[in-house]
Amino acid sequence: MAAPILSYENLGLSQGTHWLFRGMDIHVGAKDRLALIGRNGAGKTTLLKLLGGIIEPDEGTRSVQPGARVILLEQDPDVSAFATLHDFALAGEFAPPVHEVEAIADQLGIDLSREAKTASGGERRRAAIARALASEPDLLLLDEPTNHLDIAAIDWLENWLARYNGAFIVISHDRAFLTRLTRQTLWLDRGAMRRNEIGFGGFEQWMEAVYAEEARAADKLDARLKLEAHWLERGVTARRKRNQGRLSKLWEMREQRAAMVGPQGVAKIAMAADDSKTKSVIKAEHVTKMFGSGDKQRIIIDDFSLRVQRGDRIGIVGGNGAGKTTLLKLLTGELEPDSGTISQAKTLDMIFIDQQRSLMQADKSVRDVLAEGGDWIDVRGVRKHVHGYLKDFLFDPSLAEAKVGTLSGGERSRLLFAREFARESNLLVLDEPTNDLDLETLDLLQEVIADYDGTVLIVSHDRDFLDRTVTVTLGLDGTGVVDVIVGGYADWIAKRDPRKAAKTARKAVAAAPPPKPVSAKLTYKDQRDLDQLPARVEALEADIARDEALLADPALYARDRKRFDALTQAIETARAARDAAEARWLELAEKAEGLAG
Repeated sequence: MAAPILSYENLGLSQGTHWLFRGMDIHVGAKDRLALIGRNGAGKTTLLKLLGGIIEPDEGTRSVQPGARVILLEQDPDVSAFATLHDFALAGEFAPPVHEVEAIADQLGIDLSREAKTASGGERRRAAIARALASEPDLLLLDEPTNHLDIAAIDWLENWLARYNGAFIVISHDRAFLTRLTRQTLWLDRGAMRRNEIGFGGFEQWMEAVYAEEARAADKLDARLKLEAHWLERGVTARRKRNQGRLSKLWEMREQRAAMVGPQGVAKIAMAADDSKTKSVIKAEHVTKMFGSGDKQRIIIDDFSLRVQRGDRIGIVGGNGAGKTTLLKLLTGELEPDSGTISQAKTLDMIFIDQQRSLMQADKSVRDVLAEGGDWIDVRGVRKHVHGYLKDFLFDPSLAEAKVGTLSGGERSRLLFAREFARESNLLVLDEPTNDLDLETLDLLQEVIADYDGTVLIVSHDRDFLDRTVTVTLGLDGTGVVDVIVGGYADWIAKRDPRKAAKTARKAVAAAPPPKPVSAKLTYKDQRDLDQLPARVEALEADIARDEALLADPALYARDRKRFDALTQAIETARAARDAAEARWLELAEKAEGLAG
């Protein structure tokens, strides 16, 4: 067996009064293609910096194969010490050849002559990628490499890594990216590291098997309460099962939207009649938008028509400079068209969440951001205690007093979602919402979008996320043409490039774990559960709503703390029971469907 290219033995790092991880052993082979998975705040970015030798541990020994080049691509590269991005890209311990850097920069569409101090996050990221890839690495440590990249750049990076002969460890929220490229998985969970010789395509099945085994072991060791606290916080399996159910609902919504298209094809969706069951909230008719003048005039949007219905989930995709932001600003009324008309319903009440996470001031506490320093927050007309609301967004309530500056990038994003989703609205606009998120938060965001009562506009480069959330895709190719497609990103690609779509589908099938065997028939107990669980879920929902209404009394906490704590515990227990019931019902429904098929 070949010696590892990098090893860390007995790795330990303390954080304040506790250990972030301790006693950890990591070995990276010369051809390993590792996905590094873990919750926001688990220490993934810190671990990459330790492996890259950027920071020192409190315990442990790092060993690197002599002569091996270990290159770290940081999530937010610091270019402040350089005059231009070109200067930055040619610096570093392993200064890369100029021609290699410039060739990769050209492929990524980045002008390296740009002043470093005025460069955007996306430009800094592309310059850092050019430097890292051109440095002839033996081991690449990639921290969210697809953040700020458009789909064309992501596709180029995937192809480069697929041809790359060295090893890499990658942190990414992009499921499609991870599924295509990884062959092994490192799972950082509650301070411990697990490794499995499967790529990300088999991770979720492995994770659920691990948690199921822990549940059995906890029963035997009479440690159920400790494990339940962990499950109540995450609800991972139940949430994923619920999202499988929501995916079924999404297919139904797409079918209903496609029914509006009529026999003339996709373009007819633009002129769908107002007698639809759902009222139009945005109407665009023959819209054109241009920038520049004279010979430099460029058509960004050309003769575009669309009627957005209440409840639509619209995804906007395209390369950098194709016009995604322009189209979003036109639809929301921030920009006026040069010709044609756009109108918005007078009752629209919009929430806009952008890439900059502008509400996240480092010196504010989590409580300040959510409840302006108080104990209560109004969540779409219902008062909730800030501790209970934090749990809804996968936070430990003890973080209420933590400063925003101490949170990871993903935790900041999750906090912003918690703040904004509490507001009353009927139009949700998300600009690159998946940047910095972990997989559990992505599941949570999908759940929030699926349950949202209004209309959603999403600009995103995350292909898997779009396929799981949107009913209509607006695809821009940079010529001014906007494809209007019922379905997600994969449906747009299928229209534009059927051969690429078929190739992608084959890779996804190859990466997927084998299906679980299905028994010949439902047992009596299974059939009884299938019939009775929907009523059980409804009853639990009613219990939760009743207790939440009691908990909304602002004087209860001060008047009767024991009652407040009892209601909080009852709600958590009911939610866990509901999630388990939903998961069981979905499992049985899938099983029954398989038998029927």
